[in-house]
Amino acid sequence: MSEHAIDRRFQLNGASDISVSFEFFPPKTEKMDQILWQSITRLAPLHPSFVSVTYGAGGSTRERTHATVQRIVQETDLKPAAHLTCVDATKDSVNEVIRSYWDAGVRHIVALRGDPAAGLGAPYHPHPEGYQNTCDLVASIREIGDFEVSVSAYPERHPQSPSWEVELDVLKAKVDAGATRAITQFFFDNVHYLRYVERVRAAGINIPIIPGIVPVTSFKGISGFAKKTGASVPQWLAHRFEGLDDDPKTRELVAAAVAAEQVMGLVDEGIDDFHFYTMNKADLVYATCHMLGLRPAQPELEPIVAAA
Repeated sequence: MSEHAIDRRFQLNGASDISVSFEFFPPKTEKMDQILWQSITRLAPLHPSFVSVTYGAGGSTRERTHATVQRIVQETDLKPAAHLTCVDATKDSVNEVIRSYWDAGVRHIVALRGDPAAGLGAPYHPHPEGYQNTCDLVASIREIGDFEVSVSAYPERHPQSPSWEVELDVLKAKVDAGATRAITQFFFDNVHYLRYVERVRAAGINIPIIPGIVPVTSFKGISGFAKKTGASVPQWLAHRFEGLDDDPKTRELVAAAVAAEQVMGLVDEGIDDFHFYTMNKADLVYATCHMLGLRPAQPELEPIVAAA
């Protein structure tokens, strides 16, 4: 590898090169609430373009999500993006949430169909008085307020999608309904993302497609989740974490290095915007961003004036 290539991959020229956003999940206990806010405080100095807060399966964390988003608005300078799903809710109740977000100052919603209450892989049945799919939800959000609306995208296809044609038709329908950005499911082989973007552009879809990056805090855990979401796990990744099941400190070092390497590879392809699924693990994501050249803004020093 040439000296120029080494400089390109490992000495990114500061925070202006890339933009990042972070996803958090709402707390279930007081201790988890402390961890969440420690994570937000840790990552806020990196000036993310936005931070999102998830729902649980079946909307099980709906109220905690709302409370977390409102606290972000009230206590930080961050721009929150609230997740919103169609699951187990009437149109009236969802619309009430949308209006409450607007009134609270939220201007960005991540619109999702949502996972069934029974979990990933279970059949999806829309609420009889609710939104039938993401497209309907997106259209209503845009009617109620001038929100940014992010939607999901799947570089390796949604596990319930029968073909690439259907996959792209679904994304196009979301865009036609008013979606302004897509955030991908996590992936580990950049080829999947790059091929996906080619397919999307060939289909005439031009909204930003932001790659979703997940640092691997637990290889066993992420492998199980990947099977349910249709994401493949390459053998080289398994090899990186081999023998580290009982060594969390080394595992985190490797995870940060792997995530940074993946993003650097995408930067080399001209990608400059990334969404991190933090799993509320601030130190790991912070270390990854540091290796990418992101730094907190430093206060300007007063000039030194020599004595006369």
